[in-house]
Amino acid sequence: QVQLVESGGGLVQPGGSLRLSCTFSGSIFLINHIGWYRQAPGMQRELVATIPSGGGTNYADFVKGRFTISRDSTKNTVDLQMNNLKPEDTAVYYCYADTRYSGVITHEYWGQGTQVAVSS
Repeated sequence: QVQLVESGGGLVQPGGSLRLSCTFSGSIFLINHIGWYRQAPGMQRELVATIPSGGGTNYADFVKGRFTISRDSTKNTVDLQMNNLKPEDTAVYYCYADTRYSGVITHEYWGQGTQVAVSS
């Protein structure tokens, strides 16, 4: 089992910045991908950014150049720095982790979600 707890989020004006943080615990040695998804009202949950266990990062096209994901293995955290926020970034942001076997997802874990609202 993997536990994920988010912090950060809130209300920010367009063009502003926010930083989300996720602390993970439990069987963290099993984690393959870890990162962030989001879900806007009436929309499906979508990938924002992830870090595979083998290194590198994956970003959705709509956040490239604005968001940066990072992982601190000493603190067991994964952060999402969000800059130049737009109203369309308004959503509930979820921390995500999965375990895989031969490239196939075996378990998915989700945090409770944190609200990000971008509005003037």
